[in-house]
Amino acid sequence: MNNAKVKVTVNGSTVLSAQWEDNATAKALLKKMPFTIKMSNLYGREMCHRFGGGSLPVKASQNKDYAVGDISYWPPLGSLVILYGQNGEVFEQVSIGHIEDDIRFFSGMPEATILFETVKES
Repeated sequence: MNNAKVKVTVNGSTVLSAQWEDNATAKALLKKMPFTIKMSNLYGREMCHRFGGGSLPVKASQNKDYAVGDISYWPPLGSLVILYGQNGEVFEQVSIGHIEDDIRFFSGMPEATILFETVKES
């Protein structure tokens, strides 16, 4: 599924739209959809859920910076993250997708329940 669209629902009410990447890690997550996870606010920049190291296939990860709205996978702890703030850090990651909507509201949430589901093309 090339450049799939994903609906991201936060706490059952806020709906965001994400464009998904075309790589092994992103495809593995697409196959699990729909799924709901609890994400915790970490480092004043991201919402994070730890699946555990080795949970998803990783063909290539790299140390790189990120943009606000990026959805990434951090291989060492198998962490899926939604990056809502920028602190200039560079870290090992696999790009999963990107949310175009304004997601700064995450900064005030200690945690959130998030549903990821594919959007059917009509």
